[in-house]
Amino acid sequence: DLKKALLKVPNITENIVQSIMSQQVMKRAEEELAFVEKNGITPLFYLDTQYPKRLQHCHDSPMLLYYKGNADLNTAKVVGVVGTRNISEYGKYVTERIIEDLSSDNVMIVSGLAYGVDATAHRAALKYNLATVGVLGHGMQTIYPAENRKLSQKMLEKGGILTEFVNGTKPDRENFPQRNRIVAGMVACLLVVESALKGGAMITAELA
Repeated sequence: DLKKALLKVPNITENIVQSIMSQQVMKRAEEELAFVEKNGITPLFYLDTQYPKRLQHCHDSPMLLYYKGNADLNTAKVVGVVGTRNISEYGKYVTERIIEDLSSDNVMIVSGLAYGVDATAHRAALKYNLATVGVLGHGMQTIYPAENRKLSQKMLEKGGILTEFVNGTKPDRENFPQRNRIVAGMVACLLVVESALKGGAMITAELA
């Protein structure tokens, strides 16, 4: 039977087999599949060709990503832009100018769809007709912060949104450092515009 077959798989324990065969787990998986199909989301297993190839080389890359959008996640030139949520006018100016300069190279801009530097980078990418992808720290049932919901809709037209978190995952604080490793792992180059000596942007920089 299925249980005996699963127990023959190397490193599969009895607890894992019970989890796999659990009706509760299967019900949750069916709910996730229904949500994905209803909302036009593409699940990316880490061996799929669409899965970001640079991220595949990271030892802590997610087994599964959820993606909504039309950008090629494996485009040749991918630049991450991160920094403070409390961006200055100078920071906005620098972010815009750098992204404008990058527009001739047809790069893809990746950030975290947060306040400040992230949102500025995504908007600048759209302004200069570059693909841009936001990596979320929560499930796709919502956009956090809510003020960036309209921005995320525009990004779906040229770019997209990406997350490792299942539907229903709330934007809890501990999710964002975890999200940062995806930003760092996807990109060929990371730009830190403005940051305190400690914080999410510097975590991303260290990971990159």
